[in-house]
Amino acid sequence: MSVDVVTEIVIDRPVAQVSAFATDPSNAPSWYANIESVQWKTPPPVHVSAAVAFVARFLGRRLEYTYVVADFVPGERLVMRTEQGPFPMETTYTWVPTPNGSTRMTLRNRGEPAGFSRVMAPFISPAMRRANRKDLASLKSILEAS
Repeated sequence: MSVDVVTEIVIDRPVAQVSAFATDPSNAPSWYANIESVQWKTPPPVHVSAAVAFVARFLGRRLEYTYVVADFVPGERLVMRTEQGPFPMETTYTWVPTPNGSTRMTLRNRGEPAGFSRVMAPFISPAMRRANRKDLASLKSILEAS
């Protein structure tokens, strides 16, 4: 069973500000509730082929994975992929300006659970959708407060 979760939010800040903050993996623990730590495996900043290791908790399990940047167009799109671990995942961020100068940010997670994660697949999409909504709301709160 594949997982494909798309979540959107409008943030009352310009695209440049939203995308700059969201694409810096060092900021991830401040707005992703489940991410415990981040470690650059290649020198920053984000660029195609950059690698970043994450430690997270999801559905009561500790996950360690490394994302590699597959596509990056500053201010438009970031695509990261992980191949190792029980849940190969692709995460895509996109940013589109709204007519009033705000930003519509879309977060898409898709992947194919394997091993233990395959058993949990029916629960992963709804849990991921809830987590993504909370994380994007947290991002909005941080950015709109600054």
